[in-house]
Amino acid sequence: MSQDGHGAATATQDDRRGAAGPGRQRTAGERESSPPVAAVDAATDAWQDYLAAARQLDGVRRAAAAAAGEQARSVQAAREELTEVRTRLAAQQSRLRERGVPPISLLPSPPEVTEASRAMAGGPATVLAALRTARARVEAADAALVARRPLRPATWSARPRNLLVYGPLALLVPLIQVVVYAATGAGPATVAALICGLPMPAVAFVAGWLGVGRIFRTRRGERLDRTSRFGALVCLVPAVLVTAGLLLAMLAG
Repeated sequence: MSQDGHGAATATQDDRRGAAGPGRQRTAGERESSPPVAAVDAATDAWQDYLAAARQLDGVRRAAAAAAGEQARSVQAAREELTEVRTRLAAQQSRLRERGVPPISLLPSPPEVTEASRAMAGGPATVLAALRTARARVEAADAALVARRPLRPATWSARPRNLLVYGPLALLVPLIQVVVYAATGAGPATVAALICGLPMPAVAFVAGWLGVGRIFRTRRGERLDRTSRFGALVCLVPAVLVTAGLLLAMLAG
C-alpha cells in the first residue's frame, strides 16, 4: 500500500510539472518578444527631437525667405527713388545753369563722393534711406528756387506771355483817340482820329506778331506759338469798342 501510494504521489507531481512546464515557457517567450520600456522611451525622445529640429529648420527657412523678400523690396524701392532723384536733379541743374551758376559748382566734390560711397556700403535698406534723404533735400531746394524765382514771362504759357506784347499795342491808338476827343470834343480832330484809327488794329497785330518773335526766343527745333487768332482778337476788340463809344458820344452831342 505504501509503495503504491508513493508511486501515485510521484506520478501526480510529474503530471503537475508537465502541466506547468509549457505554461512557464510561453510566458517567458511573450516577455522576450515584447519591446523593453527603455527602447520605447528612446524612440519617442528621438521622434520629439526630430520634430523640434524640423520646426526649427522651418522657422529658419521662413526667416530667410522673409529677409530675402524684404531685401528685394528694398532694392526695388531704391531703384525707384534713384530714378526720381536723378530726374529732379537734372531739372534743378538746368534751372541753376540758366541762372548763371557755373557747371563746376554743380558737381560733387571728392570728399562728398567718398562719404556717399561709405553710405552706400550698408546694404539696400541703408541705400534706400540715403536716397529718401536726398530726395527730401532736392524738394527743399526746389521750394527755395521757386520762392526766389524772378518774373520770367518766357516761362509762361503762350497766351499770357503774348498778351504782354499785343495788349499795349492794341490800346495805344484807342487811348490816343479818347485823348483827342476829350481835348477837342466832337470836332474834325476826333473824326480824323477815328478815320486814322480804322487800320490801326491790323497794324498793331502785325507789330505784335513781329514783337513776339523778337522778344521771346525758343530752342532749336522748337516752334514759337505766336497765338495769331488770340492776338488779332486782342488788337481788334479795344479799337471796335472805343470807336463805337466815340461815335455814340458824337451823335449824342
